[in-house]
Amino acid sequence: MKKPLILGLILIILAGGIWFFWPFFQLELLEVKIALPKIVKLAEKEISLPPPLQAVEKEKPEVILTQQGVIEWTNIQRKKYGLSAFEENSKLNAMAQAKVEDMFQNQYFSHYSLLGEGVGDLAKDFDYEFLAIGENLAMGNFESDENLVEAWMASPGHRENILSQSYREIGVAIQKGIFNGNSVWLAVQHFGLPLSACPQPSEIIRLEIEKNQQELEELQGLLPEALSELQAMRPKRTSFYQQKLEEYNNLVEKYNNLLAENKTLIDQYNAEIQQFNQCIVELR
Repeated sequence: MKKPLILGLILIILAGGIWFFWPFFQLELLEVKIALPKIVKLAEKEISLPPPLQAVEKEKPEVILTQQGVIEWTNIQRKKYGLSAFEENSKLNAMAQAKVEDMFQNQYFSHYSLLGEGVGDLAKDFDYEFLAIGENLAMGNFESDENLVEAWMASPGHRENILSQSYREIGVAIQKGIFNGNSVWLAVQHFGLPLSACPQPSEIIRLEIEKNQQELEELQGLLPEALSELQAMRPKRTSFYQQKLEEYNNLVEKYNNLLAENKTLIDQYNAEIQQFNQCIVELR
């Protein structure tokens, strides 16, 4: 009789001991890591708009100004100062032509249209991606293509665009028409440093960062809810609690791993942006 009783007491004590020491076998609550670094800002695009040049010469009916002539004399000026020639760009030509036609049609002489749109908006319309862009405008009855370019060269802002070491491409449009009741020539020069001149930050990496960020935000919404559920559970010394704790820890581990992966991607992307920005500084 005594042996079964003693054995029973021993079993109760052992069971109590296991119950007492159960918390020491629980999984620890994993900690959620800190937020991601910010992505470095891309350098600003540069736009140069010297005040429009208006000549006072009277109309010369026999004079014919040409697009190719203006480009040729512009490059002659660059060569004179030891600079490389501009390359003619079809998109810049089309932008310049659109600008000339709009100024005649709407009777204004300005870098900005009546809708407030400038050369940057034209570049977007014609899908010309740039790092830097400039616009020279001229109105009047010039004696020749050479005379027109010389008039621009005599104006500090226009001269700066023509002799800029930043630009690599040019587009020109020149047209005669009626402006405020007078027959005049309108001329437009567009200068551009194309986006392709500098190595582009990886679009694949950027999209991967955005995808990971979206998943991280979803996990951020789930983690507090899962933690609150754990903290509210009673009793905690059960296999069900351990299961929920393990599920939470797996969620935290997934979040932390994804966070670390995205930090590596952002560091890589930022390094590419810094290289891109440095390239722009050197070209300008």
